[in-house]
Amino acid sequence: MRWDIFCRVVDNYGDIGVTWRLARQLVAEQGAKVRLWVDDLAALARICPQADAELACQLLSGVEVRHWAQAWQTVEPADVVIEAFACELPTEYVAAMAAREAPVLWLNLEYLSAESWVEGCHGLPSMQGNGLQKFFFFPGFTTGTGGLLRESGLLAARDRLQEDAGARIEFLGSLGIRPVAEARLVSLFAYENAALAGWLDALASADTPTHLLVPEGRILGDLQRWAGSPLEPGQVMRRGALSVQLLPFMQQEQYDALLWCCDLNLVRGEDSFVRAQWAGRPLVWHIYPQQDDAHLVKLDAFMALYCQALSGEAQAALRAVWQAWNAGEDMTPGWAAWLQCADELAAHAQAWARRQAVRADLAAALVQFYRNWL
Repeated sequence: MRWDIFCRVVDNYGDIGVTWRLARQLVAEQGAKVRLWVDDLAALARICPQADAELACQLLSGVEVRHWAQAWQTVEPADVVIEAFACELPTEYVAAMAAREAPVLWLNLEYLSAESWVEGCHGLPSMQGNGLQKFFFFPGFTTGTGGLLRESGLLAARDRLQEDAGARIEFLGSLGIRPVAEARLVSLFAYENAALAGWLDALASADTPTHLLVPEGRILGDLQRWAGSPLEPGQVMRRGALSVQLLPFMQQEQYDALLWCCDLNLVRGEDSFVRAQWAGRPLVWHIYPQQDDAHLVKLDAFMALYCQALSGEAQAALRAVWQAWNAGEDMTPGWAAWLQCADELAAHAQAWARRQAVRADLAAALVQFYRNWL
């Protein structure tokens, strides 16, 4: 199987994060030959330091990574072509697909959504003007969708780290993290958010200490305004019961392990959102903002699905925190309710991960779709 995956980097690292994970998994677990076409190699280099942002072609983890330059160079299309997140393929490449004697499976890998209409659209074809068919492939949380990215050994690796206190200390130490004694360990990866300052004040005035770990990202400006001074990677700033530590940008595997070590993870977009679910820890999702608040419909759809097994009190607490966080409003009332339901939310996060892991992962579902199509 030869696959071409096309990725335009739009939302910082979410698009490349998903496609880079998928490309590696198709090679490692499905025996596929994969070319990953990326228009911004510098973004890939941030999450994969082995990548050279100046090289037009390079082999990384068995994946042939190509620079998707504006001036397209003719290549033979692959057996399966993935147009990630509705990026438009080069017109010359589409023409070559149409001219190829053996048919090409053309897939539009869509954004992740829990909306009810997704199941009805997953796998549907769309006839193109040149006679080709393009199929819509939706990741998702239910059996009628394409599943979630999950490498075969991911959950076993998570369990080993979570069950070994010494291994967690060693890993955190490799990132320069020495957690405050008896502190709640929290990771924060988010877009700009006006709700941050009030929540940090609540953490600082709490009885229980919190050690907040903040990977470099778009929330940094809000964090530094609250701190009143610039923050450097590795630096720990303390205010009341709150310790804040900025972390340098890290590889995907390191970020996964960070999520596994934390008691609560605040995440954003799609890639970190899915990885936080596999961590089996409580999470708060900052969904990517869209015009006309279209993203809030997607947020509500996921909360409705995720909250089904929770008590009324825990559902209300989770909704209050997630809605306030995404609206940039005061999180304090919701956060107080969240803490009252902390044990239930923690058990629920573990159960949710177990239920999602029963279904086929996204890479396996894509390969099966191709085999059924042949």
